[in-house]
Amino acid sequence: MSKSLIKPQTLKGFRDSLPGLAMAREELTAIAREVYRSYGFSPIDTPALEYSEILLGKGGDETDKQMFRFQDQGDRDVAMRFDLTIPFARFAAQHLNDIGTPFKRYHIAPVWRAEKPQRGRYREFIQCDFDTIGTDSNIADIETLLVIHDLITRIGFERFTIRVNHRQLLNGLLETLNLAEQSTGVLRALDKLPKIGRDNVLTELTSLPGVEEQQAAKVLAFAELSGSPSDVLNQVESLLNGNERGLEGVNRLRQLFDAVRTAGVADERVALDVSIARGLDYYTGTIYETFLDDLPDIGSVCSGGRYDNLADLFTSQPLPGVGASLGLDRLLAAMEELGRLDSTSTPASVLIVFFDESHSGDYLRMARQLRSEGIATEVYPQSRPLKKQLQYADRKGFRFALIAGSQEFAQGEWQLKDLSQGNQHQIPGDQLLPTLQELLSN
Repeated sequence: MSKSLIKPQTLKGFRDSLPGLAMAREELTAIAREVYRSYGFSPIDTPALEYSEILLGKGGDETDKQMFRFQDQGDRDVAMRFDLTIPFARFAAQHLNDIGTPFKRYHIAPVWRAEKPQRGRYREFIQCDFDTIGTDSNIADIETLLVIHDLITRIGFERFTIRVNHRQLLNGLLETLNLAEQSTGVLRALDKLPKIGRDNVLTELTSLPGVEEQQAAKVLAFAELSGSPSDVLNQVESLLNGNERGLEGVNRLRQLFDAVRTAGVADERVALDVSIARGLDYYTGTIYETFLDDLPDIGSVCSGGRYDNLADLFTSQPLPGVGASLGLDRLLAAMEELGRLDSTSTPASVLIVFFDESHSGDYLRMARQLRSEGIATEVYPQSRPLKKQLQYADRKGFRFALIAGSQEFAQGEWQLKDLSQGNQHQIPGDQLLPTLQELLSN
């Protein structure tokens, strides 16, 4: 009687990571850590599960619907985190005496949202967050933009645009239009502008209670302002009609654009986009979205903003914060689409061919010597035809293969095969290490 096999499959919206993708993800997270640490951000970690009350109502109704929420074995109402910012607000309030303020942290970990899967978006994904909490200084907002800029540049992109806005501009406009009470619905609709287009956003705005067509048209006209940051801010200033909240946002953005230009960021890499609203409810100030110029329709690959009230439910001490998150999986999807992912599926550069079983100890010894000098090396685990082992090396993406049999060992030499070029050289044993080091450095 044959046994019944379980079909191997992943849940919808989730995915396995094959070695090539997993290696690319590790490389990106290593770059993120390096950049974050260079600015003085310290690592933290928090649990994947939180009490549901910690997460509910912080990101908006839609986010609440997307949470993976359940009763655990202790009948506690728990949920899996949908981002890393809200757990950080809880963390900061809980450990305030230990961390002090201002506190700069980074956190690289998976989060979960039961949203509709689409290109570059999954129900489980990794966020690479960095935040500064405990200060409302605009310097922290400016530095957040600089970190985003340095991160995307360090990953290897030259053509990208960091789009910036300030929630107070939008809130100030809504106050002048007597729409302050409808701000949540209006901002959520406005956030969909790049996805569903002007007409659909207009329809959604006018369907909101208390929003008239003339008011909706003015909101859209505001969102469509264009020109240099200075020109747009001048237009915004006149449209806000002296609104104090909106003018504060204008002043902070003027300082931001002046500072990043002085810091050496090219003008074409930073743009003012007054249509950006960011869907999460907790943003209160500067907001950021980063788009790749060669693939803008994949969406923002690094987003964030200022949140001054998020920790209010956890502590009576003010803990204003600002930060952003690298959308790792979306960026990987973009890199794959742009042909920027390496096809290599091994972290090792060298494969030692298992050619002669009587010399198995020699193969292992050479591999250890190379590894001790920083050259990642794999030994093929069994004796098979040379052709099969070289096919394995090609498929995995090794750069070099080392081959030696009884004759080579008797002569104290190795055959070094360059798998990308197809050529092969006889190398004396004492010259093998410097030869590989030179070749790998090129």
